[in-house]
Amino acid sequence: MKSWRLLGLICSLLAALCWASPVFAHAVAEGDKGYIQEITGIHLLPFAYLGAKHMVTGYDHILFLLGVIYFLYRMKHIALYVSLFALGHSTTMLLGVYFSIGIDSYLIDAIIGLSVVYKALDNLGAFQRWFDFQPDTRLATLIFGFFHGFGLASKIIDYEIAPDGLLPNLIAFNIGVEIGQILALAAILVVMGYWRRTPSFLRHAYTANVVLMTAGFVLVGYQLTGYFFS
Repeated sequence: MKSWRLLGLICSLLAALCWASPVFAHAVAEGDKGYIQEITGIHLLPFAYLGAKHMVTGYDHILFLLGVIYFLYRMKHIALYVSLFALGHSTTMLLGVYFSIGIDSYLIDAIIGLSVVYKALDNLGAFQRWFDFQPDTRLATLIFGFFHGFGLASKIIDYEIAPDGLLPNLIAFNIGVEIGQILALAAILVVMGYWRRTPSFLRHAYTANVVLMTAGFVLVGYQLTGYFFS
């Protein structure tokens, strides 16, 4: 019963956050948006700060990373998967903005929500039970990293960043994103490290991943609602 109450509480919080924010996933604050639109030239530290801020406050990134590392215990495995995600995210963010390759923000963010659903189902062993098939988790992490990068690129394109100093600023932003990812991952690992030492970790693994999957569906529903009714 406690597990279902927890599930309901988390879903309610996610729904409230979605309702309160006009651009829930990959959002850039209005103050940051104005700053991006107004400045020209090379501004490495401010863009690095904005990148780190985006990653630390990006609910979709954090949920996906949580799913990726949930059953990873060795640091070399965690480093591999996080590096694949970072490679995908960095590649499409840089190329998407530099070559103005934009995808509708609602649709790309819905796909990102699906990435959270996919990872939760993978953790639950659903693909093996349903289809007797295990997807390549490394390839999937890289591919969903591409989608996460396009999500951010689409937002930055909308803000019409100045072409003067574009590439250095984008590289600085991306470095900031990776710094933010390290900070978010460190916080997740600290919490997971304590939880894994308790008997409740494996006992509640199913419930935790159902909650994760539900959060992904909430993100998908919110974004598709925005796409069809905005």
